[in-house]
Amino acid sequence: MRKLAAFLLAASAVAQAPVTPQPVGSMIELMRDVIYPTSDAIFYIQRNPPKNDQEWNALRGTALTLAESGNLLMMPSRARDQGDWMRDAKLLVDTATDAWKAAQAKDVNAIAALNDRLYTACVTCHEQYRPGYRKRL
Repeated sequence: MRKLAAFLLAASAVAQAPVTPQPVGSMIELMRDVIYPTSDAIFYIQRNPPKNDQEWNALRGTALTLAESGNLLMMPSRARDQGDWMRDAKLLVDTATDAWKAAQAKDVNAIAALNDRLYTACVTCHEQYRPGYRKRL
């Protein structure tokens, strides 16, 4: 009984301690390993639309991952500023959230209709914050 009480006391102390989110991967790793593949699934939905419930479930998870990635971009340790950076990240969250909702409804056309918004979120951010973007050497 004492071990249980000690455990519960320790667990309570940990639960009350303030937690600050810490990034695991670098910005490049987040883009390369999470945002690019999940955004590609949305961009190219018409090339390979889901054919069954399992594929729709996978797409729904992909869209949710993309939306949450926008939140990761807004973490204090990642956000470059509180202006354009946050606006572009919020557009990514909002667009990917709409893709998630469309995937729940199994609506390929609604997902495809989000391409311009998703493109805008990505390109406007890259033009401002990614050195050398669209410049050929």
